Amino acid sequence: MKEYTVEFHKEDGIANMNVAKLNEDDFNKVTSGGTRQLFELDTNIGFFIYFDAIDEQGKESYLVLQYEEEQEAPSACYSFELKDFYQFIALHLNDLQLDEEELEEDAFGPIHYLAHLMHHIVEDGKSLEV
Repeated sequence: MKEYTVEFHKEDGIANMNVAKLNEDDFNKVTSGGTRQLFELDTNIGFFIYFDAIDEQGKESYLVLQYEEEQEAPSACYSFELKDFYQFIALHLNDLQLDEEELEEDAFGPIHYLAHLMHHIVEDGKSLEV
């Protein structure tokens, strides 16, 4: 597991975020007690699955799997602090409440903001070998 800090643009309006990039062994440990898929996000940088997990000792983790293109195996797994993961859930839920007619065709809604944040997280973690 490699930890790193994502620094967003000032105009993103979000504080620096601590992220951990997990390898397969880390993933197996933190999910050993079970997982619960919460939602998905399909973007131009990949397909993301947001879920929480519990290990054998009862410790909770808040995770995102990234899949690139048509790959069957995930290309990365990221772990977040609850406060940051909660922000992702809030953005997803806010987007569900918007009526398609309320948004103009090129409007930047909550789901676009979530995709933008994920872009920063992925880019900042690309150089890490796990």
